[in-house]
Amino acid sequence: MKSIQINETIQVKDCYDVIVAGGGVAGVAAAVSARRNGCRTLLLEKTNLLGGLATIGLVNLFVPMCNGHGKQIIFGMAEELLRLSAKHSYHTIPEEWIDGEPQKPTNVRYTQRFCPQIFAVELTKWVLDAGVDLLFDCICSQPVMEGKHCRGIITESKSGREFYEAGMIIDATGDADIIHRAGVPTIEGDNFFTYYTFGVPLATCRKASATGFISDIYKRYGPGHVNLYGKGQPKDIPLFKGTSVEEVTRYVTTFQKLLLDMIEYDIPYEREIVTMPTMPQLRTTRRIDGDYTLKAEDAYRHFDDSVGAICDFERRDYLYEIPYRSMTRIGFDNLVTVGRCVAGEGYAWDVLRVIPPAILTGEVAGIASALALERCSSLPEVMISELQKRILQAGIMLHFDDNLVPD
Repeated sequence: MKSIQINETIQVKDCYDVIVAGGGVAGVAAAVSARRNGCRTLLLEKTNLLGGLATIGLVNLFVPMCNGHGKQIIFGMAEELLRLSAKHSYHTIPEEWIDGEPQKPTNVRYTQRFCPQIFAVELTKWVLDAGVDLLFDCICSQPVMEGKHCRGIITESKSGREFYEAGMIIDATGDADIIHRAGVPTIEGDNFFTYYTFGVPLATCRKASATGFISDIYKRYGPGHVNLYGKGQPKDIPLFKGTSVEEVTRYVTTFQKLLLDMIEYDIPYEREIVTMPTMPQLRTTRRIDGDYTLKAEDAYRHFDDSVGAICDFERRDYLYEIPYRSMTRIGFDNLVTVGRCVAGEGYAWDVLRVIPPAILTGEVAGIASALALERCSSLPEVMISELQKRILQAGIMLHFDDNLVPD
């Protein structure tokens, strides 16, 4: 294969304590968390809206944050952002959970749908109000490495190629792009045939008018209706890796063509496609090969280095803890990853990648980065007891109560 060699001088634009690459829900949580813990923080986002899959990806759902019987499991910024998503938007917080955890047991789960666009704007204000420096339309092009230490990030933007130095780097790209390019071992996943848009047909307009609930106006249009376990996957469409420009293009063009086929015989004056995902709705592209990989059989297991308890969004009563080691790799002193890039395999990866656990790992990464800077420690080797103390102070449930484990 042909290659070229480029020798260029890049301006050092600024220096930060923490740089967060990627402005999805995990990234914004990481950035605000680091800032609240005293770090000068820069958040880099390649699009013009924050929220990632939760907003521009149209996956506008806080999955259940409780055990299925009225006990809340996930707290901290996940709770804060769920409430923020409902501040100026329609919402679907169940009546039982409007004022917090119910006084009596209930089978109604604590979940919430929201307007993606309004939530994205709320996130921008939330980040700026926290004092985080934010750059939109700014691609994290390359980590600059000295051995296994990352000096900072080269960016591509309207300003050209620039370099930002940092003490700690948090990879919130959703695809482990930064840690992968830094040489951290990573693992690729496979993605099913999922793609949908939001449309407004006349029928749902009438429904919304009757119910008085604006979200009833939307109808999902899309050719991909494969469930979590692959049921409905077309035999003639291969699974998607989503880790190359060719793969992403194949995904987008395949589904856009099929969407046109689906609406070909509609009456144009009776429906409108109002918003489309501006990022691939892929969920398990690439993740860190961490110092520990969470597995489905780790349900109900306590970890000494747990950084938070989470629940299963599909199955009631199933509880997990996230080990800090699933976010780091020994030897890479100032790199950590969050969200759907945390080390999980099989169904455990599905449990980790959804909105509430993604926010939780982002918040933890911000706390850990601040602690590592304060103690002149590497990220994989921060003092777990001190990290856990700060996590508890943030209101996060560190270990689930064994009384919640079913017989």
